[in-house]
Amino acid sequence: MATTTKTKKEKSDEDIAVIEEPVAVVEGAEDGKPGRYYEAVGRRKTSTARVRLFTKGAGIIINKKDIAVYFPSHLQRIIDAPLRKMKTAEKFKIEVLVDGGGIHSQAEAIRHGVARALVLFNGDFQKRLKRSGYLKRDPRKKERRTFGLKKARKAPRWSKR
Repeated sequence: MATTTKTKKEKSDEDIAVIEEPVAVVEGAEDGKPGRYYEAVGRRKTSTARVRLFTKGAGIIINKKDIAVYFPSHLQRIIDAPLRKMKTAEKFKIEVLVDGGGIHSQAEAIRHGVARALVLFNGDFQKRLKRSGYLKRDPRKKERRTFGLKKARKAPRWSKR
């Protein structure tokens, strides 16, 4: 009678892939865009913003629309806050792809991405941006609904009988 033994496949370091956020510095012109840019990802609640900071040009383009068309004025101030803090508002052209969440959440995700891209551009900016709170990802998300309740914490009206 022959017995067979099963061997466990051990995971090696090659099998485990580390997934990092896309952060890149790319040179060379593509599709008529200025050559060099810094790319970073910003997040807030369920919003994700992929930010490209071009060293040539000026202005902010969000989802292929101008910032004035996409956001009301008070949200524009949230987005360009890191640029105003570092006094580099007119030195960069910014292109953003943002999705998920509401408009305020999207604006704060873009702010997070712009701040990260500025740190890639110049590491000396990190201290001031961190102190201002622009590099911190706001971790608050909506709490999931709990079974037996109406919302995450709201319970049905209690009755003794």
